[in-house]
Amino acid sequence: MQVVSLQESKLSNSSPSQPEFALRAFSLEKTYPAQKGLTSKHALKGVDLDIPVGSIFGLLGPNGAGKSTLINIFAGLVKKTAGRAEIWGVDIDDNPRQARAAIGVVPQEINMDPFFTPIESVEYQAGFYGVPKSQRRTKEILQAVGLQDKAKAYVRTLSGGMKRRLLIAKALVHSPPVLVLDEPTAGVDIDLRRQLWDYVRELNSRGATIVLTTHYLEEAQELCDRIAIINHGEVVACEAKESLLGRIDQKTLIIQPQEKLQKIPKDLQKLDIDLNENGALIIRYNSAAQGVASLIEKVRACGIRIDDLQTKEPDLEDVFLELTKDVTNNEGAQA
Repeated sequence: MQVVSLQESKLSNSSPSQPEFALRAFSLEKTYPAQKGLTSKHALKGVDLDIPVGSIFGLLGPNGAGKSTLINIFAGLVKKTAGRAEIWGVDIDDNPRQARAAIGVVPQEINMDPFFTPIESVEYQAGFYGVPKSQRRTKEILQAVGLQDKAKAYVRTLSGGMKRRLLIAKALVHSPPVLVLDEPTAGVDIDLRRQLWDYVRELNSRGATIVLTTHYLEEAQELCDRIAIINHGEVVACEAKESLLGRIDQKTLIIQPQEKLQKIPKDLQKLDIDLNENGALIIRYNSAAQGVASLIEKVRACGIRIDDLQTKEPDLEDVFLELTKDVTNNEGAQA
């Protein structure tokens, strides 16, 4: 995929051209009122969040945690109950049109007119944002997302992956400095996912701040340099990816004996240990309290000859599960 360059944002001279933060939330609250058959839902509970300019920022959380509510407040689709929000240094209440000119949102749901062509869809979207015809880059954008050959095909004939690319194209029509991708690779194959990852990196390298929500934790670990985790409408973590991964000291040591074990030796049963189907020992340990060398010595003391061993570091999934382990399945999906 080729990448289009980002034009300067259409912010007025009274606002900073390059603020420190692309998006900011100050004590943001949202309560959905009770409806027929549903109780009220406190979706956001005093959220404070700063998303630095130039970052690829991951926004993670279980279903119903408040991610979509937060994004939709910035996008102007949901009205906040309390608090403040800024886009590119502009308060969304003081100057909503100016603020939202700086953001493009790629929604999770694929919702577009099936009888439009991609070129028509992008042209109409540019018109909605007031982009003059002389400044529109429709063909350039479609080429960037790999849809130049489908520019005049009906949207209904496009594959799911092509429709995802068209959503990204529509979000780029006004050259926003902030691009929000809500589950951009949901339901696409691995090859296309990798292409979209490369495209996100390219957009970021050209100056776009990317906000990414995803259920694929390996996607966030691969792309993001900073991550926030939302749970029950509150931010439970917001820090650099490396710092977040360092929160968990637990590691895993996998020892493959020369002879397949049938049971765990008695002297090792006090450890946090399992035996897998290949007869290997799976030992979970706290790296701050115990070293690998002492564990290996304990195994050898049981007369076990080691053929191979490896250690496994915690990944983002481990951190995510640790920080959201109190989540239940009946949270409600309104957020």
